[in-house]
Amino acid sequence: MRESFDVLALGELLIDFTENGASAQGNPLLEANPGGAPCNVLAMLQKLGKRTAFVGKVGRDMFGAQLREAAESAGICMDYLLEDAHVHTTLAFVKTFPNGDRDFSFYRDPGADMMLRSDELPLEAIKKARIFHFGTLSMTHPDVRFATRKAVTVAKEAGALISFDPNLRPPLWYDLEEAREQIAWGLSRCDILKIADNELEFMTGETDFDKGAARLRESYPNIKVLNVTAGADGSYSYTGGRRVFVPSFRLGGTIETTGAGDTFCACVLNYVLEHGADKLSEIEVTDMLRFANAAAYLVTTRKGAIRSMPEREQVEEILANN
Repeated sequence: MRESFDVLALGELLIDFTENGASAQGNPLLEANPGGAPCNVLAMLQKLGKRTAFVGKVGRDMFGAQLREAAESAGICMDYLLEDAHVHTTLAFVKTFPNGDRDFSFYRDPGADMMLRSDELPLEAIKKARIFHFGTLSMTHPDVRFATRKAVTVAKEAGALISFDPNLRPPLWYDLEEAREQIAWGLSRCDILKIADNELEFMTGETDFDKGAARLRESYPNIKVLNVTAGADGSYSYTGGRRVFVPSFRLGGTIETTGAGDTFCACVLNYVLEHGADKLSEIEVTDMLRFANAAAYLVTTRKGAIRSMPEREQVEEILANN
């Protein structure tokens, strides 16, 4: 067992069932892709040569075994993945539209990822992480929410940078006001934020990215690196008092967008590990976003997430040729 990690993430590990053609009878064929935002992030970080570990829970079932094998094959330390003997692994069914956008249907009431308890946390491993990453799917229900908050607190007290991706999935919340409260808690604790355009509007009421980001920076001065992803348009960074925009790579071949935001997030964390989160220059922020956008584009040309992360050389080839 490795003693320390560049990034340790906590949260959901699940199966994304995505459409993959039709049967002879005309029924949709579904492919069981290993996924879950936190592990997607770690899978890309492994491609970039970083040491990662995951904390979470799956069911003691065929899907839980598939997820463990996929994550271990990606190089992620899964020593802290627990199994629930009574609650099945969470499943997500993904409907992909012609423009690449998605609609999710979750089988998760309950799902094993919700069953993680605070007394099951690997506190010593959390204390040794350079970056601790989390989202809000591990904050939808009381027990796993308490575990998430405890893990964030322990990591922060140990000196780790805190990375947060709201990853808002409205169908998983009984009350969206509760979702807003939990996202606000995450915003108040993080050093590095990746927030999508719809989540920025959800939290600030602003459709103008500059105004929304300004409201977040005013309310949460703890955020050192604030990035807004705008899908096919590109990404923005409001870091060190600067506003940097980098357009996306529109090179064709997009199949679906599952995992693109997580890939982007991973590349940002990789850049922070290599350059720090303080005093990034405009050139550095631009380089960070270009690399993250290129990697995210490559993932949109493939199905799935954990097994679809590009190699560093593939990202660099996109950058060199565009």
